[in-house]
Amino acid sequence: MEKKEVQHQVHLDSAIHLLSGNLAEETERAGLDNQFQRWIEDLKAANNPAFHQLVVDLQALKAHFGSGTLDVNVIAPLLARLGTHTAQSAHFAENVNTATRITKLAEVLTAVSQQLQGSPVEVDGSLPQDFSSHS
Repeated sequence: MEKKEVQHQVHLDSAIHLLSGNLAEETERAGLDNQFQRWIEDLKAANNPAFHQLVVDLQALKAHFGSGTLDVNVIAPLLARLGTHTAQSAHFAENVNTATRITKLAEVLTAVSQQLQGSPVEVDGSLPQDFSSHS
């Protein structure tokens, strides 16, 4: 597997972990801005026009988190849209393990969005198991 593919998987795992935690605490930690930037750069590097809205929404989310205020009325709709667009992008993955992580990330984004809007949805941040290429 390419080194780049492994990096994408690590970044996806990191995003799942971040979103599954306490977002208010995460905004106060160093590195959140870098997390968003890595995610944005991964999408830009794919050079796929289908990822444009994902990049725009991630940049808006990054700016909002960077502002120091957490407005659920801004965050929840962005996360919901990111969840939808992320789910739609999973079929572009070149590797089954990456596709599984993208699908999981979409589920987490959607669940966090629903949770922020007051729904009692549980966010399952467990990372997907990799499929072995040999049995």
